[in-house]
Amino acid sequence: MIQSLSIERPKSLVEIIEERLRDAIINAELKFGEALTEEGLGAIFGVSRTPLREALSRLELQGLVVTVPKKGTFVFAPTNQDVEDLCQFRLMLEINALRFCQARDKEAALQDMKTALAAMEAADSRGDRLGYARADTSFHEVFFNHCGNKYLVNAYRTVIGRVAALRTHLSVPLAKEQKRSFKEHRALVKAFAAEDMSQLDKILTPHIMRAHVAYAASPAAATK
Repeated sequence: MIQSLSIERPKSLVEIIEERLRDAIINAELKFGEALTEEGLGAIFGVSRTPLREALSRLELQGLVVTVPKKGTFVFAPTNQDVEDLCQFRLMLEINALRFCQARDKEAALQDMKTALAAMEAADSRGDRLGYARADTSFHEVFFNHCGNKYLVNAYRTVIGRVAALRTHLSVPLAKEQKRSFKEHRALVKAFAAEDMSQLDKILTPHIMRAHVAYAASPAAATK
């Protein structure tokens, strides 16, 4: 009798386009507010408009692109208020996720935090700022991988793409910012291991809300 086994399903054309565009937005290959024309994307991917439209619709649900009637589709371009609201929402989610991690799966969460921290340190040592940003994203995803609350996880999924894109656009050009970021992540690991929620809150609040300050001072915000 055949035993149960997992067979990886090949990705559809829509999924391939969606993932490639998502990566391009998150990795800052595409700028905030950049136009995404069906003609241009069709030429790049060599596909018809149907899979392109579906892929763009999926990205719109993730908040990574916006469609403006009679104008077209664009990479999301947050206002200062958007970024402030996003940071506040993210902070609320992450603080609560950390509490659940401590209560439900502390040791596994701590180990994964340390693994992500090591990846950040390795990326920084070789000057790979984009690699650092990716490891930074992985670090914060640990909170939700081990919180044991599907509603928190689902809420985080609605903003993770925008959070990652902001992180890349704001921190990758600034080596100094990533140095400060690493120190804060190391302090977060120490406070989590000590089960010191007050210290976690003290570190995480300015760590997350600083993105709003950085964005307000950025060229992208100046155009809003």
